[in-house]
Amino acid sequence: MLTVVNTAKGQEFGSVKGTVTDSLGKGLSGATVRLSPDEHVTETDAEGNFFFKKVYTGNYSIEITMVGKIPHHSKLKVIAGNNPRLVIKLKSDQHHLEEVSVAGTYHTPDNLLKVERSAMPVKVITRKTIDLMGSRRLDEVLKEQTGIAIVNNIGGGARSVGVQMQGFGSEYVMVLIDGQPMVGRNSGNFDLSRISVSNIERIEIIKGASSCLFGSEALGGAINIITRYGALQAQGSAAVQYGSLNIADITLEGETPFHAQRGSANISANYYRTDGFNTNPKYIQLGTTAPPYDNYALQGRARYRLSPNSTLGLSGRYGLRKSFMSKDFGLGIVSADSQDERDLNLSASFDHYFSSGWRSMSRYYFTNFKTDQQVDWQQQNTNITQDVFTQQLHRFEQQFAYGFSDALKFTGGLGASIENMNDISLTQPGSINSGFAYLQGDWQLSKQLGLVGGLRYDVTNSYGSKLNPSLGLQFRIFPTLIFKAGAGTGFKAPDFKTRYLVFYNPTANYLVIGNEVLRQTLNQLQSQGQISEIRQYLLNQLDQNLAAERSTSLNLGLEWKPKENIKIEAGVFHHSLRNQINSIQIATGSGNRNIFTYQNLPKAVNKGVDVSLTYTPIKDLEIGGGYQYLIAKDLSVIDSIKQGNWPYNQNIHDPATGNSYAPKPSDYWGIENRSRHMLNVKAFYQYRPWGTSLNLRLNYRGQYPFGDRNGNQFIDRYDTFVKGFFLLNAALEKKLIKQHLSIRLTADNILDYTDRLIPGQPGRVFLVGITYRIYKD
Repeated sequence: MLTVVNTAKGQEFGSVKGTVTDSLGKGLSGATVRLSPDEHVTETDAEGNFFFKKVYTGNYSIEITMVGKIPHHSKLKVIAGNNPRLVIKLKSDQHHLEEVSVAGTYHTPDNLLKVERSAMPVKVITRKTIDLMGSRRLDEVLKEQTGIAIVNNIGGGARSVGVQMQGFGSEYVMVLIDGQPMVGRNSGNFDLSRISVSNIERIEIIKGASSCLFGSEALGGAINIITRYGALQAQGSAAVQYGSLNIADITLEGETPFHAQRGSANISANYYRTDGFNTNPKYIQLGTTAPPYDNYALQGRARYRLSPNSTLGLSGRYGLRKSFMSKDFGLGIVSADSQDERDLNLSASFDHYFSSGWRSMSRYYFTNFKTDQQVDWQQQNTNITQDVFTQQLHRFEQQFAYGFSDALKFTGGLGASIENMNDISLTQPGSINSGFAYLQGDWQLSKQLGLVGGLRYDVTNSYGSKLNPSLGLQFRIFPTLIFKAGAGTGFKAPDFKTRYLVFYNPTANYLVIGNEVLRQTLNQLQSQGQISEIRQYLLNQLDQNLAAERSTSLNLGLEWKPKENIKIEAGVFHHSLRNQINSIQIATGSGNRNIFTYQNLPKAVNKGVDVSLTYTPIKDLEIGGGYQYLIAKDLSVIDSIKQGNWPYNQNIHDPATGNSYAPKPSDYWGIENRSRHMLNVKAFYQYRPWGTSLNLRLNYRGQYPFGDRNGNQFIDRYDTFVKGFFLLNAALEKKLIKQHLSIRLTADNILDYTDRLIPGQPGRVFLVGITYRIYKD
């Protein structure tokens, strides 16, 4: 332990100062220095110096990280008075080069779980990368990452921009803010465009079954958004962007320490609006496919050190979106749909270090989401459909951490949540009560071999319990070559809507009935003369018989650093999904109305290959890229084709030749909305003498099936596909007035690609932005 010597008694503050050098004693500029548990953060100056003044006395951990260097960790005791200067040397390490990949340890002040040590693959997007991209909403950042696709649902008044990851749909990917789950989904999609990237410190992306860390909703992975925390000095910023589609993006941010740096507070306010756009002008003469909306967001975080060993944390977020969209389909048919969303998130945490070496974290979380969406016929001033939906979640969690040594550490916890949902389309919703407990161990057996394992136990009031294990291994074969392996299981209980929702879509003329209220709803409709046919054998099989979904994920990979400025990662993944919930027609109503419910599919699989490359040919120029090959199939469809079961025994028709033939398993293409090929290439360059940065990013998504055109109930080569396409984005930024002022030009979708089958992809967008930062030099 380092000790800062006391030279002046009677004071309750000290200071920490030092110099960070390389192995030859040369000062390192730009190294990140973090002082915990107060989470003070600074960077070294041009000579490698750093300084924390007026620090509350007590025990601290100091961590110093820098790209290309081995992180430094040590203990520190601050005693009141003037303190000697620390000199810390960082050694070079080829395995800590790329800032957007996991390198070292990332701190989260109100969560003891170390996500980067998960058994599943983890990618971290830093604040620096987000700033360089010039992105405005969370979906814009994520759609440029390897293995991630953005999916849209904008029908019937919904506003939903979701995410697809390694073949898993949005309903299987949990979105969290500071380790707490966000709620409020449209058709399974959590709307990523609700979240501004202002006030985001970093984004952690965990691919594969993450139920062992986060629970039920993380069956296919998780996206954890960490907001900014900690402050060394009072500072603020104001940013404005404006451009195509009348997009306006205005952000005000501020942070300050208080009570002699025992506490810190961060706050951010954002306003975003757009006129929307129309990708289908042939059929929609008036209106848009993606709606105009106004979005307001206010979020903040505060931390206060109650004593040398105890810290209180508070955070909150409020979001409001108001949207209205009209559509003219011709012949005087004009529809109008609107949606208002309100989103409130509050959390509190209490962090305590015990003298025995244990660390405790108590966390409480509350969220409330409400949306009111409706569709009207404007010319008749009549309501087609309306959905008022409210969801509340209370969640308490108690975490513990203990390190037996630097090589063996454990983190565990237990908790419970109560979830309530009200919807005018829900029948007998009730509430979902759940409890959970977990344990994560991290064991560095040697310099070459490290293991991480986890167990999580979940229990719900309706679907029993499930134990989800995970195991990860990292083995350094050679100094430049690392082998990684991870395996884990996942669990997802059916949600409120698949169990209780009764929803009618008049424009598409279909009715959806939740599994729990299936028989009683059909009996009621039959007594009213609204049923012409019920598939009784399916009703007997499916009524109140929906099972929880389960998955098993396996990831194998290699990380190779042939040179200090080159990094190559390659891996294979295999996700096996059982009891996947899917819709199925259960009856036919009057007027040929299709009536659907939900069933479990026996088996589905997502498997493929991920490859990424990072190359730094010269200082301040980074070139990178990534590629994913994906196969996503419902194995029960393949089995049914082999056995000739209805409806998969129908002949396939070739419209080009007019020929028809019996289907074979090889004719089955896969699950809708999954591309087999995805590619991204990016280049980031900074020219420091001019304070200028430039980046170019090219993204390719291969063709993917949109829908079953020939009615044989599975995707084949003759169905409707979205063709493969490229998106080219660029951003240029210039900093002035000692970096207080920055001017940014952003160009998205420079090639102006649009497709009527992708209603949420705008054409070419240009934006100009200006940011002014107020801080003491």
